[in-house]
Amino acid sequence: MIKFFLMVNKQGQTRLSKYYEHVEINKRTLLETEVIKSCLSRSNEQCSFIEYKDFKLIYRQYAALFIVVGVNDTENEMSIYEFIHNFVEVLDEYFSRVSELDIMFNLDKVHIILDEMVLNGCIVETNRARILAPLLILDKMSES
Repeated sequence: MIKFFLMVNKQGQTRLSKYYEHVEINKRTLLETEVIKSCLSRSNEQCSFIEYKDFKLIYRQYAALFIVVGVNDTENEMSIYEFIHNFVEVLDEYFSRVSELDIMFNLDKVHIILDEMVLNGCIVETNRARILAPLLILDKMSES
C-alpha cells in the first residue's frame, strides 16, 4: 500500500505531496525533509529503492524533478517504480512534455490525475485514456 507520494525538485522543494495515511503536519515536514535528503544524496549508480524506518522509498528522477513514493514492506518495488513512470507518461500526454512549471501552475489537475490513479493508497487505474477522461471533460466544460 502506498503511504505517501512526493514530487520534489533538485533544490529539495516539495512541489506535490499526497498522504494516504494520517500524519500530523509537523511530522510531515520532518518526514519530507529526511526523505528528500536521503533520495537527493544518492548517486545515479545507486538503487532507487531505499529501506527507510518502517517503510520503503521508491524514487525516480525526471530532469530536475524527483518523484518519491513511500510504501509498506509488502508492496512490490518494481510495480511502484513502473507506476511512477506511468504517472509521468500521463502528465506528459496531458501537458505535452510536462515541466516543473506545469506542475506548479496546474496543481489541481495533477492532483486529479493522481486521484484517478490511486485510491486510499492502492493503484486502481493505469490506462491513460481512462485517467485523462475526467480532465478532458473538465477542459471542454471550461471552454464553453
